[in-house]
Amino acid sequence: MNRELEETLKYINQHVGDFKPEVGIILGTGLGKLAGEIEIEKQLMYAHIPNFPVSTVEFHSGKLIFGTLNGKKVVAMQGRLHYYEGYSMQQITFPVRILKLLGIQRLFVSNASGSLNPAIKKGDLVCIEDHINLLPDNPLRGSNLDKLGPRFPDMSKPYCRNLQKEAIRIAAEKNIKMHQGVYVAIMGPNLETRAEYRYMRIIGGDIVGMSTVPEVIVANHMDLKVFAISVVTDEGFHEDLQPVSFEEIVEVASQTEPYMTEILKELIAL
Repeated sequence: MNRELEETLKYINQHVGDFKPEVGIILGTGLGKLAGEIEIEKQLMYAHIPNFPVSTVEFHSGKLIFGTLNGKKVVAMQGRLHYYEGYSMQQITFPVRILKLLGIQRLFVSNASGSLNPAIKKGDLVCIEDHINLLPDNPLRGSNLDKLGPRFPDMSKPYCRNLQKEAIRIAAEKNIKMHQGVYVAIMGPNLETRAEYRYMRIIGGDIVGMSTVPEVIVANHMDLKVFAISVVTDEGFHEDLQPVSFEEIVEVASQTEPYMTEILKELIAL
């Protein structure tokens, strides 16, 4: 991986010059419009970046965007990678390694999720305070790169509590409803059965999705401060569970996205 990291960094630095991002952003399914708020200086397609996996999911455009957002220099991933696409955990999290090596100190992650908690409805926002990892692999498995982080990183506080507090304050000031909750990560790409939804609720989950946790593990490994926010696009707590299409998920995400964007813009500026 050392050689691949060096190759990728060399390519990116050749194209962005002396641009040094302070903040990294990962935009999830149906949540790419925050990129429109960035004063863009440079965009690189994933497909053109050496060793960079290419997102295969519809609505994930696959661009690395460099620019300014609310006075902060940012690099945004417009389109993320998922385990169900066939990539290894190391490939999925390779971009996070690159963002850290480019200089970011904080990572902001968004995703779409399904609700396990009857108090959390479709269209709500959830500030992720913790997670449960049900994915079948771990991005830190294998040889440890000591220069990036320790062999056994602590995960007692995977999400920055100060950023959570500030996000809650911002949401309250803007009269935006936002819950706090535990995110359960599963492999996908199929949605869950009624029994699986019940199981995940019993073990302590509030929402469920197919991303985020690998990136958060690697970010913690590299001592990055992480904030994660989820747009709830469907409800899995009904006994009479109704089919949900990917198009419906994207539509709900796009309807709630402006509220998420308001919170993230102010939070990033701090």
